[in-house]
Order: sequence, then C-alpha cells, then structure tokens
Amino acid sequence: LNSEIEAFVKPYRDHIKKDLDSVLAYSANTYSKSDGDFNTAIGNFMADAVFDEANPVFKMRTGKNIDMVMLNYGSIRSSISKGNITIKSAYRVMPFENSIAVVELDGESILEMVHYVITSKRAHPLGGIQVILNMDSSIHSIKIQGKPFNIDEHYYIATSDYLVSGGDDMVFFKNALSVTDIDYKIRNAMIDYFSKVDTLSPKVDNRYYKLD
Repeated sequence: LNSEIEAFVKPYRDHIKKDLDSVLAYSANTYSKSDGDFNTAIGNFMADAVFDEANPVFKMRTGKNIDMVMLNYGSIRSSISKGNITIKSAYRVMPFENSIAVVELDGESILEMVHYVITSKRAHPLGGIQVILNMDSSIHSIKIQGKPFNIDEHYYIATSDYLVSGGDDMVFFKNALSVTDIDYKIRNAMIDYFSKVDTLSPKVDNRYYKLD
C-alpha cells in the first residue's frame, strides 16, 4: 500500500520540488542580517521589495501611496547565498505566512516607532524613511520620502500583519488610524521582486546611521 501511495504522490512531489528549485535571479554576494549595525543589505532588500511590490496594489485599492516600510529584524530567518536565487531561497528567508498590512499612523506614533528602532539596537528593515542619529543616539533628523518628517501629518506604513497585532513589542501599531490588509504575503512580494531583477546586489546605505 505504501508503495502505491508513493507512486501516486511522486509526480506531485517532483512538480513542487521543480517549482521550488526554479531560478528567479542571481545573487552577487552572500547577504546576512549580521552585516551591519544600523541597516543591512538583506534588510534593505526586504524593505525595498515590500515597498516596490505592495505600493501599486495599495494605490489601486485606495488611491494612496505607501510612505515607508517597517519590518522586524527577527523575520529574516536565513542569509541569501551568492549564486542562483530560487523560490526555495525566498521560503528560507521568510518561512512565515505573514501578509503585508498598510497602517496609517499619526506623527506621534511615527516618533514612537523611531524611538523603538533606536532603543532595540537592531537593524530592523526600513524603507522610505531616513533616520540619522547624533553620536549620543539622539535624533539628528528624520525624512520620509525625502521630505522632513512632519509631526502633524499622517503616514502610511507597509508592515507585517504579525507586527500590526503587537508582535515584537511594536505597540505603536496599536495606535493605527486605519489598517488595510492587501492580501499579499511578504514572501510572495519577495518572489515577485526576484522575478523582476536579473542580479540582486543590495547595499548597506545611509537610510539609518549614526554621525561620527
């Protein structure tokens, strides 16, 4: 009986394995979440992929644009190795079934978010925002979409549904003025992003750093 079941299942298993091993892109280097103190190449890639893939969906649904992305350091579960990137690579980096949610926050809550990032001392994936710290870790400047942060404005942040529900102690998301679930898994956004780039070569940059 087992051999009959195995014979029945084998074509399906082979098909799934072939899908998982299909090459989407090429990674120029090996990228790990321990590559930087304030931001990492792999974290920047994840934030940028979520921004690029989720924004058109959010805009189509609401007529509005996403301002920034905030994910959590702990959601990056694996490095991306130099060489071929497959669907399996995306599953290794993001094994969770988390979906992208877009949260509307006021300026006070954005400041809470920035203070969370500073005090957590983790390179949480950020996109669309630039935070520069003074040497004593106080805030030197905040820009969102290249414009100075305005405490009187509302901003739209793409994040994970896990974080919206207060995961990783991100309590500032509880102050959401609105939450839009765009029915798009973070992993699928990564796979779609991989499919569009020939070579992945993210960099540690100046989106979050401390002045010398």
